[in-house]
Amino acid sequence: MSRVYHPSSHVVEKSRLSSFNKYKEMHKKSLEQPEEFWSEIAKDFYWMTPHEPGKFLSYNFDINKGDIFVKWMEGAKTNITINILDRKVRDGFGDRIAYYWEGNHPEDYSRITYKKLLEQVCKFANMLRSHGVGKGDRVSIYMPMILETAVCMLACARIGAIHSVVFAGFSSDSLAERMSDCKAKILVTADGAWRGEKLLILKNTCDEAMEKARTKLNHTVEKCIVVAHLDRVTPCGPISDDVRTLYKWNDGVDLWWHEVIKDQSIICAPECMDAEDPLFMLYTSGSTGKPKGVLHTTAGYLLYATATFRYVFDYDAKDIYWCTADVGWITGHTYVVYAPLANCATSVMFEGTPFYPDNDRYWEVVEKYKVTQMYTAPTAIRSLMKFGEQYLAKHDLTSLRVLGSVGEPINPEAWYWYYNLVGSGRCSIVDTFWQTETGGHVLTSLPGATPMKPGAAGFPFFGVEPIILDENGKVIEGPGEGYLVFSRPWPGIMRTLYGDHERYQKVYFSKFPGYYCTGDGATKTDFCG
Repeated sequence: MSRVYHPSSHVVEKSRLSSFNKYKEMHKKSLEQPEEFWSEIAKDFYWMTPHEPGKFLSYNFDINKGDIFVKWMEGAKTNITINILDRKVRDGFGDRIAYYWEGNHPEDYSRITYKKLLEQVCKFANMLRSHGVGKGDRVSIYMPMILETAVCMLACARIGAIHSVVFAGFSSDSLAERMSDCKAKILVTADGAWRGEKLLILKNTCDEAMEKARTKLNHTVEKCIVVAHLDRVTPCGPISDDVRTLYKWNDGVDLWWHEVIKDQSIICAPECMDAEDPLFMLYTSGSTGKPKGVLHTTAGYLLYATATFRYVFDYDAKDIYWCTADVGWITGHTYVVYAPLANCATSVMFEGTPFYPDNDRYWEVVEKYKVTQMYTAPTAIRSLMKFGEQYLAKHDLTSLRVLGSVGEPINPEAWYWYYNLVGSGRCSIVDTFWQTETGGHVLTSLPGATPMKPGAAGFPFFGVEPIILDENGKVIEGPGEGYLVFSRPWPGIMRTLYGDHERYQKVYFSKFPGYYCTGDGATKTDFCG
């Protein structure tokens, strides 16, 4: 049986939540008094209109009692970009670095402040409006990990358009299917990117996808906005002297990013959004049939992203946070873009891989930026373990305080390596369980408050009440194994599947009426020691 570890003084002395008893007290309040608990988080933000009295939370999880629905802060109005950009600048943080961008090649790097980010978002938002994109319209994004990707997502949010990011490693078939399903008006991409030594011509994939969408799926994407990325970065392998010979240019459809935004204003009036208006959709693979367009909405997602980042990563104003995920996944949406900005954090955005130009690239980045919180996947950790300790020994990793794990359960061997060798036994490991559908962490450790057990996700986050059911839907009391379900919603939970509420109800709520079913099995243990 795995040993239980407790937070070190290195973590506890800087923690905003430094005792297990305080965690239990807050968790109890979040379940028994959800309006009071989440209103404290909501006070941090600007609301054009407050929520209606008595309508802070309403929901139905029982399919036998009618349609499934979840509503948080009904009647409230805001725009998420006001809260994560404008107010940060207004409050005196305009010169704070929002992102350090680290390219695929170590010689490629830049930075952007909150003020400059706001200006770029407004310019791109104005450009989208000038091309007829407005509230409720869909914009597909097929981009590498560059600053323009975040700008594009936030510009959509600024004008109430729904962004649909597709991982820029997916095939043209996958992109065509997703663009057609959501009826995207605009596609935003880059001419290409380097992934290690591999050259990816993203423009060609987009051209193929738009053609397939038009001819096979009866959907025409009106415009394709292209970032000229390849000419501004260091080549990492053979490439033509003229990168524009690597793809075709389609006049009337294709537009260069730098040309369409150059004359746009840096001021853009934000769209007034209802609390339950859609913010974004993100496709997740279905076990059968077409991918599911998971839809997240404005107010609840903002509250939950903010709170999970604040407490799970124990972020402090002087910290440097790095999530290695791609924005093509939900981890990148919540913990690269929305949650860090909502907390006025300084983040590293990384375009490269852990193994280029050498197997110490991750540790080089940690040392270069003095990263305090690192959030990565067990797959990456296991791959880096194979190269031994020599690469770790070359770098100063003492800035680290919190080590996060995401994407799959972290096996104990990888956990020990991460804890002992990367964190030198001083850092807390937060092993986070969540899904595209949950919007944010639902089971996790909290760095200064909860014990850690290798291979165990830890404890429910605030507002989350996990339940284990057997095959017959009976609640398993005490330790045991079964289906992981939830009987009540937290603010960040998905609201529906885009254009297919019936499928949403069938997939997530029909197996055990009264519960959201994750589709995952879980084991509950006595967490003591």
